[in-house]
Amino acid sequence: MDKDYHDLLIKQQYRLYKDHAAVKLCHWMKESMIHERHCYKQDFYGIQSHRCLQMTPAINECSHQCTFCWRVQGRDFEVKDWAEPKEMLDELIAQQRLLISGFKGDPRCSKQMFEEASNPNQVAISLAGEPITYPYLSDFIKECHSRGMTTFMVTNGTYPDQLEALDELPRQLYVTVAAPNEQVYKQVCRPKIGDGWERLMRTLEIFPSLETRTVIRHTLVKDLNYGWIDDYAKLDKIGDPVLIEPKGYVFVGGSRERLHITNMPSFEEIKEFSRALGDRVGMSLIKERADSRVVLLGPEGIETDVRKLYGL
Repeated sequence: MDKDYHDLLIKQQYRLYKDHAAVKLCHWMKESMIHERHCYKQDFYGIQSHRCLQMTPAINECSHQCTFCWRVQGRDFEVKDWAEPKEMLDELIAQQRLLISGFKGDPRCSKQMFEEASNPNQVAISLAGEPITYPYLSDFIKECHSRGMTTFMVTNGTYPDQLEALDELPRQLYVTVAAPNEQVYKQVCRPKIGDGWERLMRTLEIFPSLETRTVIRHTLVKDLNYGWIDDYAKLDKIGDPVLIEPKGYVFVGGSRERLHITNMPSFEEIKEFSRALGDRVGMSLIKERADSRVVLLGPEGIETDVRKLYGL
C-alpha cells in the first residue's frame, strides 16, 4: 500500500492492519451508542448494531469498480504478507476499541453500552474490497465462530471457485446482484475481468447448495439498473436464496464523483420494485426500513433472528 493511499484511508477513519485488513466504525454503530438508533440489520436479523465489527480482510483488491460504490477505487495492490486469522481478529478488535474510546466519556452512552461495544459479537465481513480473496478466510470465519461471534459476509459473486472451496461458511452470506443482464452489469459494475458475468452466474448456480442462510442483495440505482423485474426474478430463481434484499443506492462517498443525487430511488420506488419482484419469486415483504431504503423479501413466517436460526 502506498503512503498516499494509507494516509487517505486513515483520514477517512479506517484503521489498518498489515495493509490489507481494515476496520471502520459504521454510522449506525455510533447512532446506536449515543442515540439508541440502530441499523436495519438489527431489525431484520437480530444482530446488535453497537456490538458489530465492520471489517475487511482484503481492502487491497476488488474485481469490480461499481459506479454506486462509496469506496476508494483504482488503488488495488498485491499483498505479500497476509495476516494470520487470530492475530488479525485480535488486532481489529483492539483498533475498534480505540475508535470508540471517546464514547466512554459521553453522557449519552451508558456504561453498559460502552462495555458491550468494546466486546463485539458480530463480524460484518464487508467493509471494502472483496473478502473472499483473503487466503485464510475459512480459518478466519472459524475463529470468529469459536468465540461465539456471528458472521455476515458480502461477496460480489465473481469468485465462485473460492466460494465453493470454503469449508466454513459465514452465518449469513450475501451476493450482490446489481444488474439484471450482462449489458447493464458491464455499465454499472464495471468489471476489471472479462468473464465477470459468467462467474456471477456460476455463483448463483452454486448458491442453493451452500449450507448457510443466503441472501441476494439488489443495490438499485435509478436510471441505471432499476427496473427489469422479470430479469432480476430469473436470476433470483437460479440463486434460490433464503431471503432477498432490494436496497436503494445512497449518494455518499466516492459515488458522488460518478452519479447524481437524482440516482437515489425513493423508498416507495424500492417497495414498488420489491412487491413486483416478490410476486414473481413467491416471496412477501416481511421487513422494511425507510431510513435505509431497504426491504426484506422472504417466505411468509420465516424466522429472521440469526441466533434462533443457528442456535447461537
